[in-house]
Amino acid sequence: FSFFFMFLYLFKNYNCLGTNPGCDELLGSGKVMDGCGVCGGDSTACRLVSGLFQHSLTRVGYHKVVEIPEGATKINVTEMVRSQNYLALRSRSGRSIINGNWAIDRPGKYEGGGTMFTYRRPNEISSTAGESFLAEGPTNEILDVFIIYQQTNPGVLYEYILGILFFVGNTVNGGVGIDQYGRSSQDAYEQEGGHRYPPLIPENLVPAAAPPRRHREYNWKLIGTTDCSATCGKGSSHTVFGCVHRATHERVSDSLCDGTAKPSPQDEPCNIQPCPAFWDIGEWSECSKSCGLGLQHRQVLCRQAYANRTLSVHASHCRHLPQPESSSPCQLKICSEWQLRSEWSPCSVPCGVGQRSREVLCVSNVGDVVEDEECNLKLRPSDMENCDMGPCAKSWFYTDWAEQCSAECGIGVRSRSVVCLTNHVSSLPLEACGSERPPEVQACNSGPCESRTEWFTGPWGQCSAECGTGSQQRAVACLTRSDEGFTVVPLYECSSLDKPLSQQTCHTKACGAKWHHTDWSACSKTCEGGFRVREVRCLADDMTPSETCEQGLKPEEQEECSPEPCLPHIDENCQDKYFNCNVVVQARLCVYNYYKMACCASCTRAAQRQTTFKNYR
Repeated sequence: FSFFFMFLYLFKNYNCLGTNPGCDELLGSGKVMDGCGVCGGDSTACRLVSGLFQHSLTRVGYHKVVEIPEGATKINVTEMVRSQNYLALRSRSGRSIINGNWAIDRPGKYEGGGTMFTYRRPNEISSTAGESFLAEGPTNEILDVFIIYQQTNPGVLYEYILGILFFVGNTVNGGVGIDQYGRSSQDAYEQEGGHRYPPLIPENLVPAAAPPRRHREYNWKLIGTTDCSATCGKGSSHTVFGCVHRATHERVSDSLCDGTAKPSPQDEPCNIQPCPAFWDIGEWSECSKSCGLGLQHRQVLCRQAYANRTLSVHASHCRHLPQPESSSPCQLKICSEWQLRSEWSPCSVPCGVGQRSREVLCVSNVGDVVEDEECNLKLRPSDMENCDMGPCAKSWFYTDWAEQCSAECGIGVRSRSVVCLTNHVSSLPLEACGSERPPEVQACNSGPCESRTEWFTGPWGQCSAECGTGSQQRAVACLTRSDEGFTVVPLYECSSLDKPLSQQTCHTKACGAKWHHTDWSACSKTCEGGFRVREVRCLADDMTPSETCEQGLKPEEQEECSPEPCLPHIDENCQDKYFNCNVVVQARLCVYNYYKMACCASCTRAAQRQTTFKNYR
């Protein structure tokens, strides 16, 4: 088993990976490490360990994610989505490798655990990927992965490869298996559980012969040290031993010396002076505005490297260097702007207060219509406003008086239709029509009636309405019969008898649509010709707007009025007291009482001209 112990010593001291010479010397030319650190293996003994850290965290600070064991290879720790959190790496001995002691390192390469880690932090503006660190391995100590929690944890994916056993030799000569922790296959079985592995040396195979002992004419000698790992800020170098002839001290091949007796290299500090301070520049933040001129910021810190760590120091340490800008103007695109695409529409009502509208659109700098949110909503022009069309005419509508009287003789009545409109051209209701309702009936006389006998009930008169609902009357009198004929007597003479009705409602036929109109409005001018208007509507039987009225019978909606000429009022006391009153008129000072009295004639003529101009318009 001396061959096995020699291999174990070389593995522990060289930590072989890839084409390590120790692996090549033990196993022969062409033997290399496989993916999980097994010399001459075919990666069949590799085991992939992976997981996803998704714990919900509440306390700001360092939280442990996973432990990476000794001997791990192909290490990958990646944040699922970009966040304000940071990944950190520390050795089991307490040495910080990446982002330790609340100091955030720049992306780059960091040595730790016997391997080199590549720390990545994607661009904060253009990328949504989270930060990560990668290493080929294998590690020579246990490492702890942390997350520096500042906001919701998006999840951290970790994975690495472990070798179940490292094999020496081949299936022909047999071999001894050890895992990445230096345990025998039997120890690994007992500690990890599972089915029993096959014997270390198959019973039907012959163990390989131990290599011959080398002559003691060669020994190991200190021949120097390696270059310092850093030019400043505390680096390290280690001793280098070479195989020499015992007598002549000439350097020979290391294979001539006993590998088990080779002294372990010793690390020594070097270049311990602090490195010059430098400005550490972070990534630019997103622009403060999505369009137009905005600002973007970045973190600018004065940092200094020491002992494989980069620490933040006071800005005075970087005074020998020009300080980079921490803010800069930016513009992602030109902002869209509001455009008026139409004039105001006509008012929604012919009189009174209504509404009018216009088209307002958000247009990009290339002329395309875009969503309103891309323009400044606080600067949006109004697309709707109220409009006042002046006072409306009275809203009582009525028909002409019926030509027929309700009584064939004597006093009767005739009627017309009167309605208060509450909804006409627009959907806005008019104001109440008021209490001065136009009369619906008026008296009419069809001439004297002939005498009747007893309770005289004449025939029902004509209906007061040619169509629709009206009223009709008949004569009711108390008569007495005698030889001479019938004589009218007072009504109480017939009080013992049921008095017949003298009036009742009547309905001849449906009117259909008829023209209704309001009273005339006041004249627009008091002299020299004006006009007055009234509203005319075609209404059906249920007093709803209709289009079936005969246009030739439509009453006039406008007529001339006040044709008499206007006579100016001449005030003999209204005279100009100053010669320069024309200047007062031009300066529009007539609105003040002093100038109005001092230049009475000029101010009066100016007011008359302005009134005439308004009436002309």
